[in-house]
Amino acid sequence: MTTYEAAQPTRRVGSRRWIIVLILLLGGMVNFIDRTALSVAAPEMMKELQLTNSDIGLLGTVFSLIYAIFQLPAGWLIDKIGAKRVYTLAIILWSGATALTGACSSKLGLIAARGVLGVTEAPCWPSAAKITAAWFPKKERALATGIWDAASKWGPALAPPLLVFLMVTFGWRELFYIAGGFGILFGFLLILVYHQPEKTRWLSGTELEYIKADGGGTAESIGSGKNSIRWRDLFRYRAVWGMILGWFCYIWMFNILTYFVPLYLLKTQNLDMKSMGFLASVPFFGGIIGAFLGGYISKLLVDKGIATPLNAKRATISVSALLGGAALMIAPFFTGLGETLVLLFIGMGMLSSVSANGWALPGDVAPSSMVGSVGGIQNFGGYFAGSLSPLVTGMIADATGSYAMAFVSGGFIAACSAICYWFIVRTPIEPEAAA
Repeated sequence: MTTYEAAQPTRRVGSRRWIIVLILLLGGMVNFIDRTALSVAAPEMMKELQLTNSDIGLLGTVFSLIYAIFQLPAGWLIDKIGAKRVYTLAIILWSGATALTGACSSKLGLIAARGVLGVTEAPCWPSAAKITAAWFPKKERALATGIWDAASKWGPALAPPLLVFLMVTFGWRELFYIAGGFGILFGFLLILVYHQPEKTRWLSGTELEYIKADGGGTAESIGSGKNSIRWRDLFRYRAVWGMILGWFCYIWMFNILTYFVPLYLLKTQNLDMKSMGFLASVPFFGGIIGAFLGGYISKLLVDKGIATPLNAKRATISVSALLGGAALMIAPFFTGLGETLVLLFIGMGMLSSVSANGWALPGDVAPSSMVGSVGGIQNFGGYFAGSLSPLVTGMIADATGSYAMAFVSGGFIAACSAICYWFIVRTPIEPEAAA
């Protein structure tokens, strides 16, 4: 790991760029509330529609597989026509798909609705990575990403108590209608308030210069520029494959937690629905803290001159993956409620540190015109293979009556993310370095 002397601003540059992080945070929360509403509604849906654990796992797998496939065109579109256009349209469409879920009365209908949700949610995180690369210098990207990536934990953290209340008060179908309606409103709001940094009137010239000095600013579109790389040639790079494999290891376990924490607690702790609605959010609050700390530690390593931005992210990912995987592997062997929640809290916190730095990596690894594409490819690899984990977990639970085997194997796979990011993702993409 080489020493890196971070460039320090010599004058006050302002902090209005952080407003963008709050916008991305809110958009990500809408995304994950819509996505994880299924896990909260699952117990009532299973009763009314006669679904099994495997059926719930199948719905998770259908979403993840289609979501993965559409990462590729989503990333390309973001780089080609701009993050704002793709992101705002996606928000409106995926919110409509969420509302559509509430109207379903059969397993086939639910599969179709989850498939549409997978297509339309695909641009969310690659768009956020692209926007972050435009609005932040390299040394701040992990921290900025850690804040908005925490939305993937704020959503599940807020969803159980909020959505359980809506479900108990109105019904599980209305839960999906209300969640979808809020997302549509946010999409129209985003159209009005978000612009690229050079076109934002409330951003000072000094702050814009600070952003541009370390790699920020509006990027050229894909395929333009002297050193442009063909989109398909990205798959020739070692770093891209390291990100794909590492993200798969992370997503495998993250999908298990996203879809099965409520059912896991109901099964192992004999909770009622109201208690589950509160306690199921505890691990995701760990994720919120972990996402912020992971981004902060990465920035601190750069500020102290210990590592380059790229190496700081790789190191933070590797340590976090090992610690998180270990916590989740041993969780099934502790039966007390407090012990279980602490281990799930730690496990999700460490996985969130992996996620925060993983989503910041495309800005360091890829040319600025291809950040969305590389982010989409990484997410494609993770969700394409990781899409099987909800189905496998459901089948294990149905066959054994326990989630223990799924958590032990999932924790081990998550820990393997450290190998991929530390030993494979070693240098940025350069046009002449295709391997």
